[in-house]
Amino acid sequence: MDFRKVQFLLSAHAIRQLPDPVCPDVAFAGRSNVGKSSLINRLVDRTNMVKTSSKPGKTQSLNYFLVDEALYLVDLPGYGFAQVSQEIRKSWKGLITEYVENRSTLACVIVIIDLRHELKSLDRELIDWLRYLNKPFLPVYTKADKLSRNNQFKHAAALDAGLTLTPDERIVFSARTGLGLDSLRSRVAACAEAVTISPVEPPLTDPI
Repeated sequence: MDFRKVQFLLSAHAIRQLPDPVCPDVAFAGRSNVGKSSLINRLVDRTNMVKTSSKPGKTQSLNYFLVDEALYLVDLPGYGFAQVSQEIRKSWKGLITEYVENRSTLACVIVIIDLRHELKSLDRELIDWLRYLNKPFLPVYTKADKLSRNNQFKHAAALDAGLTLTPDERIVFSARTGLGLDSLRSRVAACAEAVTISPVEPPLTDPI
């Protein structure tokens, strides 16, 4: 799969606006400002395909990108933001919940976690929820370039313990240096290949 063959497809503010499930979905979730946009941009080898911002809550929809005519990358709204209203947070939570629980072609949720910090309760709750739903997920510990090699191992081990993971169940990543990029691309492609796509039935038409 050529991740460089990518195009923006659409922004969905409601489930009815999602594209037909003709390709697997790989969704990206993470706390606001965790580096989600930078990670996706590095994945597809672009500098500004996904807009980055220092303002929490910038992503307000499910943003779809089509890769190589074979895979949807889905940028989900960040969580843990404090600068948007309770009404907006509730709206986004409902949209994400319905999407994750019901999207039949959801191949994997990439859960992006800042390697520099101790495990946050919202990150643990998201992974616990995905486990409960039996949805495939892949934790990616990002911003590894901000730490020394020794501290990368130390912090990753602490996150592994908090999430009950083994090292082969997650990826240590840096959007700046490309650390973990090949592994991420391989895992995303493997998840996509594991999904069976059912033909979309054409709409019924009245007989002439």
